[in-house]
Parts: sequence; C-alpha cells; structure tokens
Amino acid sequence: QMQLVESGGGLVQAGGSLRLSCAASGRGFSSYAMGWFRQAPGEEREFVARLDWSGGNIVYADSVKGRFTISRDNAKNTVYLQMNSLKLEDTAVYYCAASPATSTMAGGYVEVWGQGTLVTVSQ
Repeated sequence: QMQLVESGGGLVQAGGSLRLSCAASGRGFSSYAMGWFRQAPGEEREFVARLDWSGGNIVYADSVKGRFTISRDNAKNTVYLQMNSLKLEDTAVYYCAASPATSTMAGGYVEVWGQGTLVTVSQ
C-alpha cells in the first residue's frame, strides 16, 4: 500500500510563506487524487485543497483560496502545498491524503493518510 510522508512544516510569522511536501512511496501515486487537510487544536479535521491524478480539477477551501496553491509532480511522487500570506488561523497539523478520485475525496473517503506536519503561524 502507498505511504505518505509530509515535510516542510514549521514556525512562520503571519504574512509569511511555507511550502509543504508530501512524498509517496509504493505503487499507484500517479493514479490517485491527492489532497491536503488540516486540523487545528480542538477542532475537527477540515479540507484544504485537492487535485486529480493529472494535476487538474483543483478545488480549494474558501478559507485558503487565493493564498494556497496545490500542485503535484508525478515523476517525483510528490504533492505540494504552497502557502502564502499565512494567517494565525492557518495554524494546524496539515495532512496529506490520497483517494481513488477527487469525487471520492469530496465525498469524504480517503484511502491513505500521511502522519501530518505542524504549521504554526505567529504574530
């Protein structure tokens, strides 16, 4: 089964930028829809962004639209989340996710989760 490992989290000041990476091992990455979710302290996990196997059909949560960019490199088995203009409310553990299709991810099904990477935005 495919495994996902996130990296790139850390501490950043409000207004700053970070780029998260999610490296996949195992077979099948290039056929999966990929996405990012996040979970803030005391909150439920929420959707951030997703894209299909080819890098199309990109959808963002309203809260990050215009600030975050999701992309993928199938040759490197990696999906990215570029986060700009970070806000205090972006503080969360960010999880990479894989689903058979964007429609299944939209329906709430995630086949593989990463372990998460912490992003902390300070004043």
